[in-house]
Order: sequence, then C-alpha cells, then structure tokens
Amino acid sequence: MTDTASKAASKAASKASVGTDRPGRAGAPVALPGPAPRPWRARLLRGATPWLFMAAALALLVTFTYAPVANMIAYSFTDWDGVSPELAYTGVENYGDIFTRPELFQVFFVSLYYLAASVVQIAAALYFATILSFNTRFRNFFKGVLFFPYLINGVAIGFVFLYFFQDGGTLDSVLALFGVDTDRAWLGTSTSANTSLAGVSVWRFMGLNFVLFLGAIQSIPSELYEASELDGANRWQQFRHIIAPGIRPIITLSAILAISGSLSAFEVPYIMTGGATGTETFVIQTVKLAFQFNKTGLASAAAVVLLLIILAVTWVQRRLVPDDKVDLV
Repeated sequence: MTDTASKAASKAASKASVGTDRPGRAGAPVALPGPAPRPWRARLLRGATPWLFMAAALALLVTFTYAPVANMIAYSFTDWDGVSPELAYTGVENYGDIFTRPELFQVFFVSLYYLAASVVQIAAALYFATILSFNTRFRNFFKGVLFFPYLINGVAIGFVFLYFFQDGGTLDSVLALFGVDTDRAWLGTSTSANTSLAGVSVWRFMGLNFVLFLGAIQSIPSELYEASELDGANRWQQFRHIIAPGIRPIITLSAILAISGSLSAFEVPYIMTGGATGTETFVIQTVKLAFQFNKTGLASAAAVVLLLIILAVTWVQRRLVPDDKVDLV
C-alpha cells in the first residue's frame, strides 16, 4: 500500500509540473502578446520608399527641365520680347506665323546633311565596336581614341575645327604635304560648309554610339560565339546572326538619337559659321529670333514646334521598329 501511494503521489506531482509548463493553464505565467502590426503602415512605407529615394532627382528634373518647358509653352502664346516685364496674350498667332512663313522651315533642309552624316556615324561606330569586341591588339588604346572626342566640349570643338577648315589652315597644310594645292574655301559655300560641319558631327558623336554598341555586344553570351565557331561560322555570319539581332534595341536607340540630333544641331555650326553661307539650322534660327530680333514669343513657338516634330518622328520610328526583347539563348 505504501509503494502504491507513493507512486500515485509522484504521478500527480509530475502531471502538476507538466501542467504548469503549458501556456494557458492556471498557475502558469502567461506572456502578454504585443500590439499587432498594422499592415497598412507597412504597405505605405513600402510604396513610399522608392519615391523617397527619387525625390531629389525628381525635384531637379522638374525644376530645370519640366518647369522651363512649361514656361516656354506659355510664352509661345504671347508677344513677349524677352526684356519687357509686360506681355500680351496673342493666342495661336505665333504658330500661324510659323506655318505661313515657308522660309522658317527651309532650314530643315540643312538637317539632311546631318542626317546623312549620322548614317555614316552609326555604321562606323558599329564596325569599330564589332572589331574591338574580339581579341584585337591595342584594343583598349583604340577604345580611348574613339571615345575621347565625345568628352570634349562642343564650343571647343567648334573653335578647333574653325581653324582646321579656314584658308591656309590645318587641312590645307596637310593636303599640301601630299602635293595637293587647293584654294577652296571649305566654309565659303553652302554645300562645302554643310558637308564640313556634318563631318565634324561624325567625328564628335561616333564615340557615343561606339560605347553603346560595344557594351551591347559584350553583353552577348560568349557561348553563342563558341557554338557558332564549332558550326564553322565566320565573323560576318556571327555579326549577321548573333550580334545584329542581339543589339537591335541599341541600334534603334542610336537611330532615334541621330534623328533628334540632326534636327537640333546647334553648337558647332553656331560657333563655326553663325548660320552664314546656308548653314543655319532650325535651332540657330530660333536663337536669332529670340536674342537678335527680340521675338521671344515667336521663338518659343518655334521651339515647341521642333519639340513636337522630334516627338512625332520618335513615335513613328518606334512604331515602325518596335523595341522587341531579343532572346538569343
């Protein structure tokens, strides 16, 4: 009996000890739950975090880009001269003046020179990017040489090539070394001047396209080149079937930049000729309207028209050449 009673007592004690370890039982210390998190605060913070990171950049973008564009659009409906604090609302009179004066649009023919030069520029940049993407001697040196002109200020380039093309300048001296005597005024006629200016644009902006193409080509997996070599493909076939499809979005981007740059050429022709001898671009004409003839309202309307033309050309180009994602693997 004594053994049986002691065993029963020990079982009861063990059950009591186990019961005290379980939460929710009487006599056990129960931890109070903390305040439940509010899911709407977490969602709000998660959604606002990207905007907080972009706040400074967006503020600068709005202040120095979108706000001036909005002011330009507002001025295009006035007769403001750029100096007087008073201005009068004229409606769409400035736009009517632009579209009824054909001489204002004749300067777009000058853009054809730059457009033709951009084709040469893109083709040359693509060629050098393809060549230097493979194992070529001194390729890092040539990369620097090709990209360096893009780092130079446009005004400095204008002055350098102004002396390069002047009578008895660098170009004439180099030609004289090869026995070529010329008394041509390289910037004296419309055709030669625009051709010279377009050539300068090729030299200046080819580096930008070269870097874009080179980065896109180097992002193509090397396994594709190895597989094509096993199949007996040469360099041209690799370019045609691997490189060209792989960098098609970058080629489209370069074409868009080339067209917009051709329509808005300003720095180099303004420094070298000032728009004389038939080299006046649409932007140079707009600047003259604003600062020589004090027709800021009309110049603002011309700038808005140029902006709309560039946007329209870009939209048409994106529709004709959609930016499809290319999957080569």
